[in-house]
Amino acid sequence: MTEERRAWAYLSRVAEPPNPRVAALARTLGPVEAAERIRRRDLSDAPLLKATEARCGMNCARDDLDTLDRLGGRLIVEGDEEWPLLAFRSFAGVETFSKPQAYAPLALWVVGPSSLAEVSERAAAVVGTRAATTYGEFATADLAAGLAERDVAVVSGGAYGIDGAAHRAALACDGITVAVLACGVDVPYPSGHSALLRRVSRHGLIVSEYPPGMRPTRRQFLARNRLVAAVTGATVVVEAGARSGAANTAAWARALGRNVLAVPGPITSAASVGCHALINGGARLVTRAEEIVEYVGCAGELAPDLPRRRSELDDLMPDEFAVYEALPGRGSRSIDDIAVVAGVPVADVVGPLTMLDIKGLVKQQEDGEWKLVQRRAER
Repeated sequence: MTEERRAWAYLSRVAEPPNPRVAALARTLGPVEAAERIRRRDLSDAPLLKATEARCGMNCARDDLDTLDRLGGRLIVEGDEEWPLLAFRSFAGVETFSKPQAYAPLALWVVGPSSLAEVSERAAAVVGTRAATTYGEFATADLAAGLAERDVAVVSGGAYGIDGAAHRAALACDGITVAVLACGVDVPYPSGHSALLRRVSRHGLIVSEYPPGMRPTRRQFLARNRLVAAVTGATVVVEAGARSGAANTAAWARALGRNVLAVPGPITSAASVGCHALINGGARLVTRAEEIVEYVGCAGELAPDLPRRRSELDDLMPDEFAVYEALPGRGSRSIDDIAVVAGVPVADVVGPLTMLDIKGLVKQQEDGEWKLVQRRAER
């Protein structure tokens, strides 16, 4: 356990993250000197003195790092190989007056075998309401499984509802999934997802900017949402109410220049009101994992067209189709009557009729009239 790592752990706890003043001090003086200055209250920056006043005497760094070691985790900071530098550079372009939390994290507490830097290169956030409907959970599982099968990491917040469905589906397909928490990595929140979060930590990643033991608050959930959006190429909202954390994550994605995608739902469902509002506001409507990959995959990695049932009528020439449509669903018509209904000269009816006969779509009766081989209702 190096002195520098202990300093980073101290700085991670001493002020409520994200705190750009702590980060600036660490960059200027180095983490060890910055931590010592804060402990001694040897600061000329009045706002920084105030922000660190309540916790400056709480030096839990050794215990925090011991807890992290027991979990098999690591503390990563800017400059580490695993730090998603390009992803976090997006915060530099966000206006902080209206979004005061628009800063990269100082440090991240991470548990799991995957590399956050590698994961962020091909990842999608799949988020939504805790009060998910059966439809929402089905859609989430389908999309998350499809993403996992296409080597796209599924990132979410570990909560009940849509988040949990996304994590479970990715794990079921042996894919990589990342849970970004609003609490310490050792805190099973929500408690009902403790087993799920352990599975995520064994096969993907648990990530938090909060030190071990930290319990979640509403403010921390809102700050956490910016990281969910930042480490992914697109945020997919599957179900969301009119006001929701998922909508907040989508707002962060938009501010960071990421793609915002939404899944449509029944117009009668309160759980889809937020998704429809996002679509109305410019979010891309998606219904398939392949469509999501277009926004997080490599250039040219486009979703294939939806398969559709072909009909024998699809390949008809315009004059053949006009003649075909002029025949009744039941009964038969003479060439003259066909010409009247089709609105073409009699001379232009014989050729198309012959071609339709060759294709097995019409036949001539003994009285010279023509009829369809199959009823119109069967087309």
